[in-house]
Amino acid sequence: MTHASSAAAHHHGAHPVHQHGADHDADGQAEILDLDAEVLSEHIASITAWLPLKADPRHLVDLGCGTGAGTFALLRRFPRAEVTAVDSSASHLRRLLEKATTAGLADRVHTVQADLDADWPDLGTPDLVWASASMHHMADPGRTLRRVHDMLAPGGLFAVVELAGFPRFLPEDAPEDRPGLEERAHAALDRHHAEQMPHRGADWGSELTAAGFDVEAERTITVNMGPPHTDAVGRYALNSLRRLRGGVAQALDAEDLTALDGLLDTDSPHSILRRDDLTVCTERTVWAARRT
Repeated sequence: MTHASSAAAHHHGAHPVHQHGADHDADGQAEILDLDAEVLSEHIASITAWLPLKADPRHLVDLGCGTGAGTFALLRRFPRAEVTAVDSSASHLRRLLEKATTAGLADRVHTVQADLDADWPDLGTPDLVWASASMHHMADPGRTLRRVHDMLAPGGLFAVVELAGFPRFLPEDAPEDRPGLEERAHAALDRHHAEQMPHRGADWGSELTAAGFDVEAERTITVNMGPPHTDAVGRYALNSLRRLRGGVAQALDAEDLTALDGLLDTDSPHSILRRDDLTVCTERTVWAARRT
């Protein structure tokens, strides 16, 4: 199981379209996770600052850490804490450790490679567990929630962050030859996700309650970053739409696919990197649940 976040998720990190349990296309996915963390760093920091903690945690676990968006936000928020970063991707964990070393934080980061749908690793007794854009990828989220509950220290907090789909970048009337292209591509991706990821969009508040948690707070962060945009936003849009194309190519008609390829062609005058009207629009919801 790998991250997100945010592309992002996600992803998602989606947010990025994640390929969980596999390292193929790891460099492309790692790049989009890094861009997600860079572009949305203030919003991720606002979530960590909002968490209803009774004391600063010292032992943190980042489940499905990806390349470390949540890990580094937590390290910045809690300067005396150590983070155990868990992911199934060896390459993502290597990248995370490289960044930690560069930032002088390697002594505060421990990595664990594990598939959380299989054998559950020994992660100690953390004060805070963070799971961003990873819970909906679990084969049995209820089992994972119960394991987190049993692992947490009494009074410990579990922060579940989920994304409201892929981020949007283009105006509604773009591109000029195929207005509404991005929304049609998103609709196709949503249909694909409904088949492949049945837990996407779940009511995590009730799921957490069923697992024995006391849900103390819920918050939705709305991101709407308008132009002018940074170079990072342009690269974030380019990489996000590349991954979007991979998920919807068979569902789009020929005209839409041609227009999308024009946006993705960095040598084309229609390249998304040449647009000055890009935005970053997305939502992230966080649930803060306590083990009582």
